[in-house]
Amino acid sequence: MIAALTMAFGTTTLLSGVDLAIVATLREAGQVSWAAVVVVVLGVSSVIGGLTYGALTRPLPTWLLLGLLGLVTIPAGLARDWPWLCVAVVGSGLLTAPTLGRVADAVSRLAPPEVRGEAIGLQSSAQSAGFALGAPLVGVAIDLSVPAGGFAAAGLAGLTAAVTGYLLARRSPARTAVLHHPGPADLGY
Repeated sequence: MIAALTMAFGTTTLLSGVDLAIVATLREAGQVSWAAVVVVVLGVSSVIGGLTYGALTRPLPTWLLLGLLGLVTIPAGLARDWPWLCVAVVGSGLLTAPTLGRVADAVSRLAPPEVRGEAIGLQSSAQSAGFALGAPLVGVAIDLSVPAGGFAAAGLAGLTAAVTGYLLARRSPARTAVLHHPGPADLGY
């Protein structure tokens, strides 16, 4: 559960950081008025990613989705104006809904039915903390460098949470039990 909550935190840290990095990039280019268009492209690509991922017969592990989300976020910092930024955020968008969905699925599967409400509350708290931390973290990176540093910081936060979640999941007793008793209870780490 700690692995899943870590990845929930990392996902929203990345996403709130991306929002700030988008605005900073467009501000530097004198194109802040196009921020809504870039955010819509990000949102629409997230919907497409969620629908596509939902059609897959075998889900990918949460840590892999979050790691990929972190990796595709970093190069978005290379965009210098709104049309290129629209193109650059598509990769992040395609992985956003699948990652958020997979985190929710992992928490739901890990929690016994009698404490599922508490587990979902913990997930919500982890995600809220990620949203609260992401913007200041990326803001510092932008202040110390350039807007591209914001995308790098957001992506690295996602990568760090993915690796941490993966390592925690590998050491989990629940994971060991699943490995010794294979069945339909794939926890999806």
